[in-house]
Amino acid sequence: MVQRTTVPTLFPPPMYAHAAVVEAGQRLAFMAGSVPLDAKGNLVGEGDPVRQTQQVIANLDEALRAVGSDLSQTVATTVYVVGDEPGVLTEVWEVVRASGLSDGPHTSTLLGVSCLGYTGQLVEITATAVVP
Repeated sequence: MVQRTTVPTLFPPPMYAHAAVVEAGQRLAFMAGSVPLDAKGNLVGEGDPVRQTQQVIANLDEALRAVGSDLSQTVATTVYVVGDEPGVLTEVWEVVRASGLSDGPHTSTLLGVSCLGYTGQLVEITATAVVP
């Protein structure tokens, strides 16, 4: 069982929790960074952080399902976005919010970074999820 907490004495986070506690004995999946590549290794959404985020979440969902979980079981994510403009980070976060990934809500950190591992890659998400 996951207990998600938003601490009332802290600034209220926009659609994420301050903490998630998982009971001992639960199986957890620690997911590698999900990237915006299709099954053939081609970059999806070149130059488009919103389209790349959609692909990243689709890939993450597929990987979670392969280990017996899904987006709704996610307890923590880190979202990496190439850029230093808050507007771009907000666009990416809106896709995350709409995806079902933030149901719960889960704990999350959203970061602007200078580059990611693949040429043209603008978004990557790492996740931890419960495997029911």
